[in-house]
Amino acid sequence: MPIISTSQGVGGILNSFRSLVEGAGKITFVGTPGFCTPFAELLGFVVRDRELAFVSSQDFEKARSIFMDYEGMQLGELTDPHAEVVVLLGGLSMPKIGISPEKAKEVAGKIIEGSEKGKIIGVCFQSAFMQQKWDEIINFDHIINADLTVEVLET
Repeated sequence: MPIISTSQGVGGILNSFRSLVEGAGKITFVGTPGFCTPFAELLGFVVRDRELAFVSSQDFEKARSIFMDYEGMQLGELTDPHAEVVVLLGGLSMPKIGISPEKAKEVAGKIIEGSEKGKIIGVCFQSAFMQQKWDEIINFDHIINADLTVEVLET
């Protein structure tokens, strides 16, 4: 996969994401409950003017809306998960989660089914999709891959 752009920090992730989903009216995130949910809410913040949904792992029928309120981005009521863009979050590819890339591909296909502009985007850290070979099974249109550096300082 060729690199089409590079950036740094949280702002780099958010700006990259916003540019990849330009023009999409509805975006559905698919991720693990708890671990991926805050990332969907963070990414959703920069496209809060769109219709957003979150599918927990493979619970297609239990998709929840993502909306902005005075406390920030929140999960809301049950909603239709069908969208123009599906965003698979990297936590899905962690081996202990137990979701196969084939199942994730199936869920992504159901979400963008019927969309003329259907797009699959992956967002992961430390090359999770590539390390687990998900990029060999899922036809991602784009993958946003970020690395983290952690420093703990004592003052």
